[in-house]
Amino acid sequence: MDKIIANPDFTFEIISNKSKAAGTLCKWAIAIISYNKVYKIVKPLDDSAKAAKAEAEEKLAELVQVKEKVAGILAKVQELKDKLAEAEEKKRSVEATAEALNNKLDLANRLVGGLADENKRWKENVILLTEDSMTMIGNALLSAAFVSYIGPFNYEFRRDLWEEQWL
Repeated sequence: MDKIIANPDFTFEIISNKSKAAGTLCKWAIAIISYNKVYKIVKPLDDSAKAAKAEAEEKLAELVQVKEKVAGILAKVQELKDKLAEAEEKKRSVEATAEALNNKLDLANRLVGGLADENKRWKENVILLTEDSMTMIGNALLSAAFVSYIGPFNYEFRRDLWEEQWL
């Protein structure tokens, strides 16, 4: 057919001058042969396009599944991050509470230690006061005697009498 179509006399205009039916048949033959040549080129491309489109749709479906899995994983990661943040906040709270309790314990230990020293001092004071209660009446009498007996004298005489004689 290529030899026939290549003939310069094989055109619709030339053949139509001789016969209208043959001109239409010529036009049809040229169109069919041109269509066949194009179809031989386009058909594989069309088939490749359809195959590529089918593969693309398949890959898009896979992509949707992968995106769903990634979204699930990201949600799980976010959930774990939230739990971690909550656990860290709880840890900070517990550490702050522990620090406050340690401070209270330290203060209580210092208070108990201070009170233990005070207890020792108070016991010594009780002993001293018990001993002083035995001499309190004599001390009161001595003070009264001092005031009434040597009170009217001058300082030098009182000091001499008190330091040198009485003590």
